[in-house]
Amino acid sequence: MARVFFGSALRRVTGGVEEVEVEAATVRSLIAEMDRRFPGLGERLASGGVAVAIDGEIMTDALYEPVPADAEVHFLPAMGGG
Repeated sequence: MARVFFGSALRRVTGGVEEVEVEAATVRSLIAEMDRRFPGLGERLASGGVAVAIDGEIMTDALYEPVPADAEVHFLPAMGGG
């Protein structure tokens, strides 16, 4: 099972939960499972305002990225720059 970590901004939606374990083949299926557990979280994660890091590597277009069984997945606020 992958370990999923939520930044402080997302903990408002998870009721303060910082970390969960989930089994998912892709980031997309992981987000669907997170929405099942925490209604409304899936929309927030898929909206594009959140970056996904798998085992320390920030992914672009992460929805179809595989999630290894022992991965650490972090959802982080997207950073703007200029």
